This record gives sequence, C-alpha cells and structure tokens, in this order.
Amino acid sequence: MGRKIGAWALLVLAAFMLWGFMRSGAGLGSPTAFFALLVTVALPAVGGIALLRGALGGNPKDRMHQLRRQTIEAEILRLAMQHHGRLTVVEVTSALALTGDEAKGALDELERREVAELDFTEDGVLFYTFHDAKYFKGDQANTPKRLTDG
Repeated sequence: MGRKIGAWALLVLAAFMLWGFMRSGAGLGSPTAFFALLVTVALPAVGGIALLRGALGGNPKDRMHQLRRQTIEAEILRLAMQHHGRLTVVEVTSALALTGDEAKGALDELERREVAELDFTEDGVLFYTFHDAKYFKGDQANTPKRLTDG
C-alpha cells in the first residue's frame, strides 16, 4: 500500500513540475532547461511508473520463491559437506523432505551453475559431486564409490 502511495506521489509531482515548466514559457532550446526538465519531470515519472509496475519493490511471491530456492540450495550444500561432497537425489529428497522433482531440479540448477558435477557409480547410480564440499570433514559412510576412485 505504501509503495502505491509513493508511486502516485511521484507521478503527481512530475505532473505539477511539467505544468509549471509549460507555464514558465521556457523552451527546450538550452541544455540547462532540458536537464532541468529531465530531473524534475522525467525522473519522478519513471520512478512512479516503476513503483506501480513493481520493478523497484518486486513481487512478494517471487521473493518468497527465490528465498525458498536459496534456502534449499544452502541446505543441499550443507548436506554435501556432511557427505564428503557427494549426494544423490534420494539423499537430498529424504534429508530435506522434498519431492524427487524438487530435489532433482535444485541439484540440476547447481550443476548448471557449475557448483556441482553429475557423475555415476559402478552400479550406474547418478550422484552429484560438489568439489568445494569435498574438503570438509563429514559423514563418509554413505558416500558412493566412483569409477575413478579405484
């Protein structure tokens, strides 16, 4: 609600400044007049429109979605440190109470951003390797054995 009031206030300010500029008889011929018009009319108008469209405040649902995604990714990284840098979708699903699609989507996003790398075991089980998390001490009991580990 406050954002809408601020947006309308900026738009009203821009309208009054434009009205005052037009009544002053000043022309746009000089760079000073053009700059004054830009600062006093255009900037408040653009700010008001941006506030009304949500560009400056953002959509609360989008912010909640982004916060949830960041929280899931942080928990996945914490879990990867506990598992010596290797995780399967099933491990993430069970540890974080996510659906399989949510877990796979989050892991795939981390792989896309090159935080993780997709690999597989001798048995063909897919897992994600987090190279930075490998160097932390953690639970190694459930770590899958890679083909390259000998």
